Formats: sequence, structure tokens, C-alpha cells
Amino acid sequence: MSSPWFVVTTIIVPLVAVIVTVSPQAEARAFFVFGDSLVDNGNNNYLATTARSDSPPYGIDYPTHRPTGRFSNGLNLPDIISERIGSEPTLPYLSPELRGQKLLVGANFASAGIGILNDTGIQFVNIIRNFRQFEYFQYYQRRITEIVGQEQAHRLVNQALVLITLGGNDFVNNYFLVPFSARSRQFALPDYCRYLISEYRKILLRLYELGGRRVLVTGTGPLGFVPAELAMRSRNGECVPEIQQAATIFNPLLVQLIQQLNSQLGSDVFISANAFSMKMDFISNPQRFGFVTSKVSRCGQGPYNGLGLCTRLSNLCPDRNVYAFWDGFHPSERANRLIVQQFMLGSIEYMNPMNLSTIMAIDSRT
Repeated sequence: MSSPWFVVTTIIVPLVAVIVTVSPQAEARAFFVFGDSLVDNGNNNYLATTARSDSPPYGIDYPTHRPTGRFSNGLNLPDIISERIGSEPTLPYLSPELRGQKLLVGANFASAGIGILNDTGIQFVNIIRNFRQFEYFQYYQRRITEIVGQEQAHRLVNQALVLITLGGNDFVNNYFLVPFSARSRQFALPDYCRYLISEYRKILLRLYELGGRRVLVTGTGPLGFVPAELAMRSRNGECVPEIQQAATIFNPLLVQLIQQLNSQLGSDVFISANAFSMKMDFISNPQRFGFVTSKVSRCGQGPYNGLGLCTRLSNLCPDRNVYAFWDGFHPSERANRLIVQQFMLGSIEYMNPMNLSTIMAIDSRT
């Protein structure tokens, strides 16, 4: 990540619980999750893939203190969003526990390793790519139709909150995965970003066709600062410029896409969540947010604890509340709580055109 830089305004938000008052209708809304390892809560546990986090010490701070398939020491973004809007956490779609009334809570279709492109993450082999996640979403809708009838099932999906998180793997597990990768030989970086956006447009429109009407779309984080990239590409712990540049090109294009789609659809269907700025706040000044560092992950090996997945043999920091990153790529639970705080209350710099608290208030009146 390199050259052009976003100007990031740091806004300090106290890490306290903010009570959002919503109507019973809003409280009952379903929640659907699509995307990659930042939001996967266990689907890959059921797949023959290396993109898994189902062994200790993953989950060490989860309520059960056991690994769940989340790439976190504890809760991940969807868990905390569910908590903040007063809903039960969604279950992975592949979980045998997702049946009966549990289906009405929603479902998580995300799968670690996937990207916008189908050739992203091919080294992980058996992961649930976007088209398959959407096929599962269609199967899900048939299942709830059998429970509540077609009209109520349609209403449940249309009134649901949706989160989709894609893009990071298309850089770190595709374009920059190896020197002279196929995609880097095919595209200059700006052209690759534009290509990703053109493909993402198809994904978002397909999600709309399947009933999504309130969709939170996260951009990529500051990829040049994550411990994994520092470990592999940084000589002195400074930002990796070429990968950072990818994020600074991609994210503004994604915001433009969302604005164009909303204009085309005549409604604020898609909400842009500026994960880049949300994370840069605590990466650029970790001490102001109570972290000792944002360069070193809590669990890993090698420089900055950034190499490989977290395993029983990894270096594990005892105080897991003072590190911004859990492993080489994924934020800690405490960092995820800071991110969700901006989802809920952030200004237009963070949530465009409105934050989640505003969405909940508006939708509770309709």
C-alpha cells in the first residue's frame, strides 16, 4: 500500500455502551452477513480448507473460551453489531444449529479467503465464493418461506440489515500474493482497482435483486499497516507503500460506486463504511485508544508476530486488550468494538450517507 494518502481525521470516541432505542419491529429485524474472514463466524469450520481458525488460541476471549471459526480472540464485527442492535448473534449458514426459529434471526454466509474475484484465494481451495454465498442465501429464503410463508419471508429479507465485507483479499491474496502474479501482469494497479469495482457492482446489484435493502458495505482497511504485511515487506516497521496505495485507490472508487447505485435505485440502499479511516485512527495513534502498539499482533510468530496463523506454538500476549491486532490481518475484539462504535455513531466521514443508529431510528418508524 503506497503513495496517495487519505487525510485522516482522528475522532476520539469513548469506549462506552451507547443505548440505541429501537421499536420492537427494528429489534426483531434479521441480520445477514456476506464476505471474508473479517466477518466469517465459522462457515469454514465445515469445509476442507486451510483458511480456518478452529483451533486454540483463537476464541480465547470468546464467552466459551474456545475457538469458534472467528478470526479473533473473541467477538468479531457481526457479533458486536448484533449486540449493539439488540439481536441474537447470527449463526454460520453451514451450522447444523441453524434451523427452526433460529433461521428468523438471520444467517452468516461469509467465508474466510474469498474476494470480489473468483480467482482470489485459490490457494485455500474449498471456500464459499460470492456466487455460492448468494446461492445459499436463496436456499435460506426457501427455508424461511416454509416456516412463515412467502409474504412474511419476503418482508423479513427486505427489512433485514445486511453487511458485506470484500476487497482486502483481492490485494493480499491475489494481486500482491507473489511477485509478478497473473493479475499484476494483466493490470496496472489503478486499472485493477477499477476492474474490482466493476465486478463489485455486479455483486451489490445481485444482492439487491435477492432482497437486500439496507446494506452496509465496508471498504478495505489500511492494508500497508497490518502486521502480516509489515513482517513480509517492511524493512523498518514503516507502512508498505505499494499495498497501502491499493487501499487509497480502491476505497474512493467504492464510495463513488455506492453513490451511483443509490442514485440509480432511488434510495439509500447501500451504506459506505469507511474501514480505512476507522482503523487508521487507532493505527496512527494507538496510545490514545488504549493500545500499546498497532504494529505487533497479539498472536503469531516472526517479525511483528505477523507470519502465519495463530497456533498453540505462537507468541501469545497475556494482556489482549492492549493490542489493536489479534493476528497478522485481523483486529482484536477491542479494536472491533471501536470500529462498531463508528458504525453506530460515526460522522459522514465514517458512514456515508448515515450511520447505523440513524438507520435504526428511520427504519423503526416505517
